[in-house]
Amino acid sequence: MRAARKYASAGVLAVMLAFTASPAIADEPLFGFVYTTDLLPKDKFEVEQWLTWRAGKGVGTFNVLEVRHEFEYGLSDALQVSGYINWEWAGARNNNVIDGSTLPPETFANVEVPPSGDFNVTKFTGISGEAIYRILSPYIDGIGLALYVEPTIGPQLRELESRIILQKNFLDDRLVFAFNVTHAMEWRYLHGDPGALPTDEEFLDHWDKETDINFAIAGSYRFASNWSAGLEVTNEREWAGFDPFNSSMRTNVGYYFGPSLHYADEHMFATLTVLEQMPWGAKDYANPAPGFVFGGRNYADDFERFRARLKFGYYF
Repeated sequence: MRAARKYASAGVLAVMLAFTASPAIADEPLFGFVYTTDLLPKDKFEVEQWLTWRAGKGVGTFNVLEVRHEFEYGLSDALQVSGYINWEWAGARNNNVIDGSTLPPETFANVEVPPSGDFNVTKFTGISGEAIYRILSPYIDGIGLALYVEPTIGPQLRELESRIILQKNFLDDRLVFAFNVTHAMEWRYLHGDPGALPTDEEFLDHWDKETDINFAIAGSYRFASNWSAGLEVTNEREWAGFDPFNSSMRTNVGYYFGPSLHYADEHMFATLTVLEQMPWGAKDYANPAPGFVFGGRNYADDFERFRARLKFGYYF
């Protein structure tokens, strides 16, 4: 009887360990907005779907649904490449906190809209390529380090995004922290502004230039077999032009924070992250105070109150 209890206890312990310490799947995206250094193994494939909802501007109505169809391939155990097809829908009305006009999101800045009319547009945004090269692995080297690059080209959009990814694991890889620094250069084709001076670049149709630098940190804990939960924090900063060291060209700052939930098994995964813009640290340098800052939050054309991202995919 005592031996039976001993073996039963050992069996329960084994089940508990398997339940709480199952290994993570390679390339498993624990977070919605923050990247880790985990990659697909060599010659493995994955198809992935992204749905990102952005909503709320303090006044009026504002909703955006961004859709990305992704295909990933592991060229080697340290190099992963991907391709994306991107499109989105946006709906807005009287959402400009400065004057109550209808302000389209930044990705639709070249679409004409009446000052107080309804905005409801769906469009193809462009195609993207992505490469992630892992220099250090958190499982072998104690810390993960990877470099990321993603060019995008579309009818009215050119973008080059680069990222430094750091990862550190604890508690037999059940607890994962990731830190990202992102630099993005954007070109958006805009129609001329009749109200600008004829000598200004904005008077004629032109490619508007912008730089984004974002800092993000996230942590996730695998609390059950195949399940992880965590938190993500991002700080987004924008500059007009391509010189982020020129303080006179700063335009906007905002902070986002929220939870993430992740599930994965041998062949599929799903990750959901919901972020809210925090009512602290928001800045609008491009307009006289308070500008687009309302209730402590920034509501410029690339900032909103809420963001939610769902990723799901299948491994081959």
